[in-house]
Amino acid sequence: MDCLHRRDPFGATFRGGLCGLLFVAALAGCSGGSSSQPATTTTGGSSPASAPAGGSGAASGASPASGGGTGTSTGTGTGTGTGTGTGTGTGSNTGGSGAGNGTTNPPPTGSTATANPADVTTYHNDIARTGQRLNETALTPSTVKAATFGKLGVYAVDGAVDAEPLYLASMTIAGGTHNVLYIATENASVYALDADTGAKLWQVSALGQGETPSDNHGCLQITPTIGITATPVIDRSRGPNGAIYVVAMSKDGSGNYHQRIHALDVTTGAELFGGPTEIAASYPGNGAGSLNGRVVFDPGQYAERQSLLLLNGVIYTGWTSHCDIQPYTGWVISYSADTLKQAGVLNLTPNGSGGAIWMSGAGMASDSASIYFLDANGTFDSTLNAAEHPLHGDYGNGFLKLSPSPALSVADYFQASNTVQQSNADEDLGSGGALVLPDLADASGTIHHLALGAGKDSIIYVVNRDSMGKFDSNADHIYQEISGQITGPEFGMPAYWNNTVYFGSIGDHIKAFRISNARLGTAPASQSPNSFGSPGTTPSISANGNTNGIVWAAENGVIAVLHAYDATNLATELYNSNQSGSRDQFGPGNKFITPMIANGKVYVGTSASVAVFGLLR
Repeated sequence: MDCLHRRDPFGATFRGGLCGLLFVAALAGCSGGSSSQPATTTTGGSSPASAPAGGSGAASGASPASGGGTGTSTGTGTGTGTGTGTGTGTGSNTGGSGAGNGTTNPPPTGSTATANPADVTTYHNDIARTGQRLNETALTPSTVKAATFGKLGVYAVDGAVDAEPLYLASMTIAGGTHNVLYIATENASVYALDADTGAKLWQVSALGQGETPSDNHGCLQITPTIGITATPVIDRSRGPNGAIYVVAMSKDGSGNYHQRIHALDVTTGAELFGGPTEIAASYPGNGAGSLNGRVVFDPGQYAERQSLLLLNGVIYTGWTSHCDIQPYTGWVISYSADTLKQAGVLNLTPNGSGGAIWMSGAGMASDSASIYFLDANGTFDSTLNAAEHPLHGDYGNGFLKLSPSPALSVADYFQASNTVQQSNADEDLGSGGALVLPDLADASGTIHHLALGAGKDSIIYVVNRDSMGKFDSNADHIYQEISGQITGPEFGMPAYWNNTVYFGSIGDHIKAFRISNARLGTAPASQSPNSFGSPGTTPSISANGNTNGIVWAAENGVIAVLHAYDATNLATELYNSNQSGSRDQFGPGNKFITPMIANGKVYVGTSASVAVFGLLR
């Protein structure tokens, strides 16, 4: 559940549980709200601890090599491809968002697009959501300092930028070759700008005729309007030139709400594949919002906040409530990247309520085979069936693993032993996002497949992706659980680089936890000198393989701040945008903004623009 300044349909402010506590502490953000996140980079990287299987790229196939590295991929017009990585393994899968800093060779049938290692095409740089950018050479600990690094410009747009900007390099567009920055706004607009000059290449509206962006029901989760909140995803191999997929919310003149998924040509903004597609769904169950034995998706009750996931030719959307107003349940709805036809539907609380997908704008993560995320407070059936799954299929407040085929389903899960009490107190896991770690070897050489995340209870949960632990009311059966080391609730997600995980919870310092023998350190190895107020911060990493690592973090506030730290020792702050007085300041911030790094520049969303930082000329 989101919190703080929630209102009922009649406008009365109400708070409860952790929400009230956070308000007293002057914390202005919760698990929902405006989400601005980083995008996907096809980085690959040379570090042996680089992104795990199926990292993010624009290639048509995702390489399951756990070592990342440079790869090539081939594909057909339907997006099927194979890939090899220079890391610890090779493999293939169908479609996907691509992996490695390779090229499609030859290009998929019907496409002239080629993957580019400089691209950023999905939230937090890859589908594992590591946040690492591993081919950055211009930004180093010696060049990122106030004397040589600062604000280059501010690109104004028509609304709040709660989705992380995306980036395509060397695009032939508008009669020339450009590095292109793609920006989505809460006014339901999508922009393609020259990433280096800010010149507008195209702008389109995702609104239907006579429609406006959705109202916010009088609450501050996503404000002042709701248009495009979730970070889109790009696939260069789809359509004639590549496609950017976005979900937009709107309201028509009759007061009806709409949720639609669009595929836009990356060079023109034109609709592709007969889109947009109106999002509608139902699922067997008698839970909140059900009718005649089926739970019904009501577009006015939901918002798409979590960043879109492109996996094996399918776009996955996850739904949170529109202002915490009942009735609502937890939905995952998927669409074909080739046709925009619905591919799958799963309800996570079909016989209960709640269990929405908030994650403060983070995106569902993947290891190229399964999907992982943290679900918000809601019904959990503490009575289990013979397979140790909830008897009535209700998974509220869980760390979930979904199987995409043959039909969307919960393949495995972890629930804390006090999960029911957590949900009742609005102290759920769902405020945070999941991160899939690369394959890790313990002291005996045994390989472990792990994922981790944290939520409002400030506990770091590390799960074994092959056996997550399920539920026992007497004890937590989990790979690793670390308490007392992040001091605030997590309203965002960590980043990973070079065997280190970085957390930035509310009211806390950014803390670095080293990994050794496939275990996360039980105390931070270093921390930033400053702490971050609400809603904390989601770090991003720039590096050249396993060298020159920099942790980037946006601090929310009336005057937002961009920070840069030495990734090997967070106590060393390299730069912040207040160091030179007003020179590098860029105005008020937003909740859940995550810096995006591309081609020697850092892009930060704001309430009406994107600020651009880089080496000063």
